[in-house]
Amino acid sequence: MGLEKILSVAGKPGLYKLITQTRTGFVAESLLDGKRITVSLRSSVSVLSEIAIYTLEEEVPLRDVFKKIQEKENGGKTSIGHKEEKIKLEEYFFEVLPNYDEDRVYVSDIKKVIQWYNILTDNKITDFSSEEIEKEEASEEE
Repeated sequence: MGLEKILSVAGKPGLYKLITQTRTGFVAESLLDGKRITVSLRSSVSVLSEIAIYTLEEEVPLRDVFKKIQEKENGGKTSIGHKEEKIKLEEYFFEVLPNYDEDRVYVSDIKKVIQWYNILTDNKITDFSSEEIEKEEASEEE
């Protein structure tokens, strides 16, 4: 499963997997505890595949940031927790993405990225390649 079906719901902790759509919104399952919730269309929802991190030159897709963390941690969880001190979080993120825009990427954003990466790793969702790349590779094999 790629990041296209993983959601962040405003006001709800953790991440959710999209299960199905309904007339008034959709049903999602928590990656933390497996509980299902219904989310209305009025709720603020972000799909992880659509999120990007500001750098000094461009916006880097979140999946690329996750890939860099994965390379740094050799596929495991992060060496620091999302509740670490501000300076430690910034140092860690600077190692992962040295050119991130410190004025536009807040510590709260860094905490979310680290927390989300660890949740995805715990749930064995570790394929951060884009869907387009997968489709291109599949068509090349045929």
